[in-house]
Amino acid sequence: MAGQRNGRTVHDLRRENRAAVLQRLYFEGPMSRFTLGPATGLSSGSISNVVAELVTEGWVEEAGSVESDGGRPRTLLRVAPGRGQLIGVDVGETRVRIELFDLSLSELARTERPLTLKGHDVGGIAEHIRDGIGEVLAAAGVTDEGLLGVGIGVPGIVARQGELGAVVHGQTIGWDAVPLESLLRDSSRGSHQLPHSVPYFIDNGAKTLGQAEMWFGAGRGTRNAVVVLFGSGVGACVVTEDVEQGRAVEWGHLTVRVQGRRCRCGSLGCLEAYAGAEALLERWQEAGGRPPGGTDEEHALTAMLNAAYPQDDGAADPTALMVLEETAEYLGAGLSDLINLFQPERILVGGWAGLQLGQRFLTAVKRYIPTYALSYPAGRVTIGLGRLGPDAVTVGAATLPLADFFARGGRRAAPAREAELPGWQTALQGRGPS
Repeated sequence: MAGQRNGRTVHDLRRENRAAVLQRLYFEGPMSRFTLGPATGLSSGSISNVVAELVTEGWVEEAGSVESDGGRPRTLLRVAPGRGQLIGVDVGETRVRIELFDLSLSELARTERPLTLKGHDVGGIAEHIRDGIGEVLAAAGVTDEGLLGVGIGVPGIVARQGELGAVVHGQTIGWDAVPLESLLRDSSRGSHQLPHSVPYFIDNGAKTLGQAEMWFGAGRGTRNAVVVLFGSGVGACVVTEDVEQGRAVEWGHLTVRVQGRRCRCGSLGCLEAYAGAEALLERWQEAGGRPPGGTDEEHALTAMLNAAYPQDDGAADPTALMVLEETAEYLGAGLSDLINLFQPERILVGGWAGLQLGQRFLTAVKRYIPTYALSYPAGRVTIGLGRLGPDAVTVGAATLPLADFFARGGRRAAPAREAELPGWQTALQGRGPS
């Protein structure tokens, strides 16, 4: 058929050309038109046409100039950071965090909604998200018009189910096939409602953490990595040559002890039943320790770490130290399973509890790797902390609509149901920063 080549239409080719230019400018820019050609593989004529379109639409802007060899200075181009906004949401286990970003992922506004213990009421979470979206938009003085999408990281497995959209299976928080996307779209609710032209992208929180670290953090330049998330629970994202956009795995529910402790998921002996923050504090108390009352998990875990590893010359709490040393072996065994299964170049530890724990006893965890991991892959892996801090999940969530935007070649998303078409998750395979 005229206008098609290898099954692709002229429209497809234009979209792909626009996507290639936007991605190069975003991850490697500012760049000149001259350097964009070799970087994208497009002809100078195609570069001129695409850049002209993107400049006219406001997605690309000038960013200074650079001297050329004997000729006129070349104009540098970049993706215009203020042309659109993105929202990232972290449905954590102690709070819901909502952040508004510009296209460069610089924060414009944020809000948090603390959660009470076991406080994952589905309707309440949806209200927190809707109210929070309205709050950050108002705080930054922007409207829905410039919003490219809302990315949401959740604890659990996410599947798409027809007209319901994203459905969350969060067994550890009591969510059984929760139609979260439909709840957020429920027009009968009185809180802030986004128009259907603004899509929601909902995925596992460990995966959004992993994507953030791979794009902008400690995973840059790595083709094969595992990013682990420690919060109240435990999760992981695996990035390999075959699955470059990352795949969430329920690492926290790997069995580390037969007939062991009862996990929040209902099974026995899960890693999460020993290494999650909630389980750590329970084990400390069961062993005779005294976690501080009236505080949330984050402050209680800090108290436990300070008791085990005092900053001054005081004596360590032997109970807290014993529990943490035992936990180091469980984590060493769990990381060894990831090493044996996936043979990653890097393992990155993130999440609020992971960052606290890693600073104090990651060295102790590493000591158990030779005991449980195969020597060849263990000798090739590096284990360290993520670089993006506790906001990594929200940053990663915001990359979901950003990736969709790139996949569409800088076109805004269609209404919600059309936005379910595949493609956005794999849009940047091999295109992230190196």
